[in-house]
Amino acid sequence: MWVILGIIAIVATFINLYMYNAGKDYKLAMAMGLSFTALTLCADYSYVSRWVIGEDWSALSDVVPGMARALWFLTIVSILLNIAPILLELKGKK
Repeated sequence: MWVILGIIAIVATFINLYMYNAGKDYKLAMAMGLSFTALTLCADYSYVSRWVIGEDWSALSDVVPGMARALWFLTIVSILLNIAPILLELKGKK
């Protein structure tokens, strides 16, 4: 599930950037990109919690350290890409 939500978040982010470049209202796409990023993180956390409940410590020790770094990086990139149009508009108004 987290993979599907992640793909939707990426698509929504690209739609956000495309709509900004086209001069259209991009705020709904921006909200969708950020929302699906948050849902991806929640779904991934639920996935990991199943490993904890099942006491699959080897899966946790193998996957979680690298996954944590990747999720931090991708979340920061998603936030920056989704708010880039707002920052560019603010820069253009000055």
